[in-house]
Amino acid sequence: MTLRILVSGHSAFYSPLISTLAAGFLERHGLAAEYGVLGKGQRSSTLIREGAAHIIQSAVSSNWKLMEAGEAALPVHFAQINQRDGFFLVARQPDDAFTWKKLEGSTLMADHGLQPLTMLRFAAKSNGVDWRKIRLIDAGTPEDMQRAFRAGDAAYIHLQSPASHHLEAEGAGHIVASVGESMPAVAFSSLCCSRDFLRTETCRVFLEAYGQAREWVRGAAAEEVARHEASYFPGVPVAVLAAAIARYQRVGNWQGGVGIPRDLYEQALNVFEAAGEIRRRHPYEEVCAFPAAAHSVS
Repeated sequence: MTLRILVSGHSAFYSPLISTLAAGFLERHGLAAEYGVLGKGQRSSTLIREGAAHIIQSAVSSNWKLMEAGEAALPVHFAQINQRDGFFLVARQPDDAFTWKKLEGSTLMADHGLQPLTMLRFAAKSNGVDWRKIRLIDAGTPEDMQRAFRAGDAAYIHLQSPASHHLEAEGAGHIVASVGESMPAVAFSSLCCSRDFLRTETCRVFLEAYGQAREWVRGAAAEEVARHEASYFPGVPVAVLAAAIARYQRVGNWQGGVGIPRDLYEQALNVFEAAGEIRRRHPYEEVCAFPAAAHSVS
């Protein structure tokens, strides 16, 4: 069987999933996969409901507004990818004495996706920043943001890696902070599928391969992981990709097991509740299922 796997974003941040394919874990379990990035206007819930994708990289928070709008048959989130935010703040000049308060009165080009921006606001507030004093710039997609930053816009830019490490390698910017290190652990990104697919033998086999890959990327040499993933990042030097992977390992993005921890789910609710982005706290069981549920094959 060939799995159809889609991701909402493509970066080294999602190495546990990428390496499941790139490092041969899935193949060794007898499965193949097609990998792609969601197109503009595509929705995870619709693609899964219509059978256009088996598994999609998303976030538990992606269900909440749909639940509040009364949408049914939503994906179930069954495996964590990251338990820390994966964005970095990049400044134009090196700043070993950077503090988050330096964002006040400065221009910040931020990723305006709902979750990245909500997490950034929470991290800023957690570090004593008055969000109203930041001059925020929305330059569009991460690719558009990088072009604008290289052209001289903004004092700081907010990116995942390898983009942030690529800017640093080129001398166009300098990483001054990890958002993930600057706030509590949280259910940030996860894998979701339909509840029907979760009960299949195929899902069980995928989870076994994914769990092995996730453990491997957590402890393997970053250079080795980068060599396996290099074909997924054309135009990015392997050394830059390895630097990004090593930083994510140090931050602890891939700690923990495959299941989505309830306490980290609750922390994600805390972040969105503090920002006024949800109207109520949504029960864990309505959004998540432990991987063990996949062993009940229908």
